[in-house]
Amino acid sequence: TLAMVDEGLLDLTRFKTPDAWRKFYAREALGVKTWDMYKYVLGAYTGEIAGLLAVGGDEELASSDGGKKANRFKPVVKFFGPIVLEAGEETMHTFKMPNYVGSVKTMLVAGYEGAYGKVSKATPVKKPVMVLATLPRVVGPTEKVKLPITVFSMDESIKNVSVEVQTNDLLSLQGSNKQTINFSEMGDKMAYFDLVVSEKIGIATVKVIAKSGKNRAEYDVELDVRLPNPRITNVIDGIIVAGETWTSDYTPVGVEGTNNGVVEVSSIPSLNLEKRLRYLIRYPHGCIEQTTSAVFPQLRLGSLTELNTEQKRDITNNIEAAIKKINTFQNTNGGLSYWPGETNNYSDWGTNYAGHFMIEAKAKGYNLPVGFLKKWTRYQKQRANEWEAIITQNNRSYYRSNQLIQAYRLYTLALAGKPALGAMNRMREMTNLTVASKWRLAAAYHLAGRENVADKLIKNLSTSITPYREMSYSYGSNVRDQAMVLEALVQMDKKVLAKKVFDELVDHIGSSSWYSTQTTSYALLAISKFLGDEDVSDSDNKLKFEITSTNTSKLKVTSELPISRQDLKITKSNAGKVTITNNGAKPIFVKIQLDGIPVTGDNTDASNDLRLNIAYLDMEGNMIDPTRIYQGTDFIAQVTVEHPGIRSNYKEMSLTQIFPSGWEIRNLRMDQTSAVFEVDKPRYQDIRDDRVLSYFDLNTGEKKTFTVLLNAAYLGKFYLPTVYSEAMYDNEINAHKAGKWVEVIE
Repeated sequence: TLAMVDEGLLDLTRFKTPDAWRKFYAREALGVKTWDMYKYVLGAYTGEIAGLLAVGGDEELASSDGGKKANRFKPVVKFFGPIVLEAGEETMHTFKMPNYVGSVKTMLVAGYEGAYGKVSKATPVKKPVMVLATLPRVVGPTEKVKLPITVFSMDESIKNVSVEVQTNDLLSLQGSNKQTINFSEMGDKMAYFDLVVSEKIGIATVKVIAKSGKNRAEYDVELDVRLPNPRITNVIDGIIVAGETWTSDYTPVGVEGTNNGVVEVSSIPSLNLEKRLRYLIRYPHGCIEQTTSAVFPQLRLGSLTELNTEQKRDITNNIEAAIKKINTFQNTNGGLSYWPGETNNYSDWGTNYAGHFMIEAKAKGYNLPVGFLKKWTRYQKQRANEWEAIITQNNRSYYRSNQLIQAYRLYTLALAGKPALGAMNRMREMTNLTVASKWRLAAAYHLAGRENVADKLIKNLSTSITPYREMSYSYGSNVRDQAMVLEALVQMDKKVLAKKVFDELVDHIGSSSWYSTQTTSYALLAISKFLGDEDVSDSDNKLKFEITSTNTSKLKVTSELPISRQDLKITKSNAGKVTITNNGAKPIFVKIQLDGIPVTGDNTDASNDLRLNIAYLDMEGNMIDPTRIYQGTDFIAQVTVEHPGIRSNYKEMSLTQIFPSGWEIRNLRMDQTSAVFEVDKPRYQDIRDDRVLSYFDLNTGEKKTFTVLLNAAYLGKFYLPTVYSEAMYDNEINAHKAGKWVEVIE
């Protein structure tokens, strides 16, 4: 076999040419086993390093329009073989080297009947004219950036080099796209071109061509044109009685490339299905609760609406990816942490919730990581048997959640076929169980085959839940608990009562009210279970309608499922029209849901039960103006978040800082030595290409300060997006600072 690989890539892992002889003929110590304790040692960090060991990068960040991301790093990796070489034979292999400047290592490994050999050679890759260009990792619409190009003359005969820049439609050049560089001797010189980003998103491409006589060199750059602003949604409602036709005009929302438009037609009051699902899938934070919430309803989406082949494939990919990610939250004892890497901090609700998802995913035919359920079940049984209800008069929310957490734990064990009957019986004897806990415990008994006990528990039990909203513990609300009641009723086949709870839940989810990821996900899950259990064979309940829109031809739809979603196929920002005729026997409900991302975000400051202050400092701690910074300057973005002291402690707070394209983030998580950085440490921090997401708690009256070290790397004019802090499970607690334009100057 013959391999040719970029030396820089090999250096990252100190890769050596494989030595098959030493491997296969190495001495072995008979019966000796070895292992390492690395993961236990790594997890033992506490203090400043705890929770800060997340791997950076954008592997979890989809591009703004949900498409693929630009490939910025294209190393040389060539492999040939296996090749058979007869005795005395000589073979030459030829290939075309990709556009590359640097050094590659060629490695040959041979073997035959127990004989092995290897040889390697490093080779510099160069030619008379070479060119290298660099751009930011991302840019935004309407931004301006200067493209620096380095041209290398590697031969005395090269005196004049013409440089040409070609772009796709996402970028345009200010001025000429050609320049000529003169060389008096071998070396390198710079050329600069001014680029302007178009008002659309996607993957921008730049091709640089350098020519001198017959010598030619090319260099290609890909970069993402992204919009860092939050997505906005417009909704148009309608009801169409049998035999009637309904028409509505619509105008796409946001920049071209971010526009989405879906018509949701349903035989039940609208669920805002498209809006709720997009909210779950695009929610930017990735704790155990939100990772699970993004995919849990997708397990049963087929019970709500027709899915085409592409949608089914996407759902399968999403669920498989979530299963892999959830596995990274599990610690050695089987419990799951709220954030990855929190080896000594377990999330009771997250362990219940993610385990519930994994059990149902397995029942749907998905493969789970080896040993996950075994460890999870062992942990759940231990926690269930150790549990004691905590009665705290001055913290009733935790008391309520503590009961529901235990009841849910017992439910998940019963669902896994491992009911903890002793713990269930002890909990049933309690005299002060909450309504939600009783319903969940009854569902556990029903799963365990004790239907008579379940029926006694819920006899004359109310289905109403006192309104509340919780920022931590179980991340719950009265609507979430109502969804759990509906799930229990469906499971126990209490159809009349289930229909009543279903109608109330649909009213909540179909409204424009904000709900957390936990509430949204569980409500959709419970609704899908109810509808999946219903008999819709009656022709009167079938959806029958015709739909025509500006970008689609007439389509006749007949479905036994309660919801039909039709894509408006918006490709540009032009206005359009939708016409729907109801051919069924009953009224149908229509929602046109339009969403997109605007060019610029909110240009105002706001403060709702939270104070937010931002300062930009030089390396000595002096205030600087971020709107004009010299290229190459290192500086600090300092954010202070303060609890005004009016409400109780804030839990699960997030701080989102997205930085201009021309500023680069310097990751100091492993090198916090300067006095400038002696500030508060977030519980968890996610550093990506262009943003830093920080997560923390904030007690009453408390103030916390977080810093990010930046470098003004690229010349140009860029947009500094809105800085935003919020409670992830309470939208009434938030603050943001307006975005603005900034420049990096020479």
